[in-house]
Amino acid sequence: MVGAVQFGVLAACIVLFVPMILAGWHLSRNKMLFFSGALFITLAVGVHLTPYFPSITNIISSLSSTVVLDNRTSCLSFLHEIVWDVKPIKGGSLDSLNFEKSWSWSKSTPVITCGFQKLGRKDASDLLNGSWIVVAGDSQARLVVVSLLNLVLDPVEMESIQGDLFKRHSNYATVIEEIGVKLDFIWAPYTENLTTYLMQLKHDRRYPDVLVMGSGLWHMLHVTDSLDYGLSLRSVKKSLLSFASIYSEYETAGSATGSFSVRSPHMFWLGMPVLINSMLNTEEKREKMNEVIQASYEKKLYESKLLRQSGGPLVLLDIKLLSRNCGAKCTVDGMHYDTAVYEAAIHVMFNALLIESQQRL
Repeated sequence: MVGAVQFGVLAACIVLFVPMILAGWHLSRNKMLFFSGALFITLAVGVHLTPYFPSITNIISSLSSTVVLDNRTSCLSFLHEIVWDVKPIKGGSLDSLNFEKSWSWSKSTPVITCGFQKLGRKDASDLLNGSWIVVAGDSQARLVVVSLLNLVLDPVEMESIQGDLFKRHSNYATVIEEIGVKLDFIWAPYTENLTTYLMQLKHDRRYPDVLVMGSGLWHMLHVTDSLDYGLSLRSVKKSLLSFASIYSEYETAGSATGSFSVRSPHMFWLGMPVLINSMLNTEEKREKMNEVIQASYEKKLYESKLLRQSGGPLVLLDIKLLSRNCGAKCTVDGMHYDTAVYEAAIHVMFNALLIESQQRL
């Protein structure tokens, strides 16, 4: 239907402007009237017949959808083009806690065209309204949860949950009644924990609206075997695809019966940060979490084809790129970074959600 309307608008423009151009070429009045009349009749008949020729309508629709898809894919690839402004706080010492960190998207033409936005509390709440969000992983994932809650809760509310939120090696769950958001943090330091949780979701037929997962640091420190890590990532992918297939069946059944409405889950992989070896706080970490080993782990991640850019289902939240660009002044231990880094990751996720759902705030 939309394709036919667009075709009609194009036809009207041709009927209006082509005779004017021909008149500029000094054709006789009779010839111009004859040509415009014939053109009008031909295009009018074409517009009315287009809906009855599915192939034409499908071609128009497919071209339109291809443009939308290309724009979405293109904008997703520019989401991490973020620049940092890190400067010392006046009168403070030169450790990471005494630097002011701020960030913004670059001013490159593609980024400006995509129109990425930093969302305030109201817009973030509107975007997440009624959603179930699950973040599963290690301490990096917990810091992402902290940044997310910082954006949707006021300071008093945030202070009241600090004790529960920062309990080490434990799950955390909360419901933000005002916007109907359910948020679960699942302590899952190993990829095997992620697989177990995905299978649990599949078994329970429970499907979060937003799923953020990530692991690797614990495996690197306590197992130190990138080959084993790669195999475990393949298990995560298998479980994830199985989970997604059950969801699709659930969605199809619901659509057929009209008994309920469901939304496709948005899924993200939380990448590992830059590890600054000289700042790591134990000899074991400095030995086992060096640059070469981290590179081998990242290679296995891309080989697993979990990520969207390698044909997988997960959009990458590239903490490595964000932390590298922020630099050593944004971390106290070479592993856990300043709140600003995870805040930037949350805004990357928010804008990915806007792109994926084709929304504008």
